[in-house]
Amino acid sequence: QAMVNFIYSDELPSIHEVAGSFSMWTSTAVTQHLLAAADRYGLDRLRILCEAKLCDELTSETVATTLALAEQHHCAQLKSACLKFTAVRQNLGAVMETEGFNYLEETCPSLLSDLLATVAVVDDDPASVNRKRGVCINEDVNPVESVEASDRRTRRRV
Repeated sequence: QAMVNFIYSDELPSIHEVAGSFSMWTSTAVTQHLLAAADRYGLDRLRILCEAKLCDELTSETVATTLALAEQHHCAQLKSACLKFTAVRQNLGAVMETEGFNYLEETCPSLLSDLLATVAVVDDDPASVNRKRGVCINEDVNPVESVEASDRRTRRRV
């Protein structure tokens, strides 16, 4: 239904309206499914919109499954945002305790080496990330706003 709405309106449909009676589905899960459908049917604009929305909604609970999705559907920008989010020291421990991280280990073990490389870059260049606020300071990247599990918005550059 959401994909059909997009085809007619050329706008990302309200995820809350689409999820409606499916209260168990979070906005992130619906957007993940919509991104997969957009990729499958070649709807590049919808895929880009979903990718941006998922970047905005990164949390410790959702980042691992979103990273696996980004890898499976070749979403480089989303993958980069997920890796950088996870590499922040305050996020890494919480992410590793999620079921999504276990899923990531089983389905995409090669991503673990990408994650380690990103963590190493962050550790080698502490000036590249403001650890207190989780903000990437690299000026040649676009900012992405994300919602933490504590409902606190943070602004990150990815």
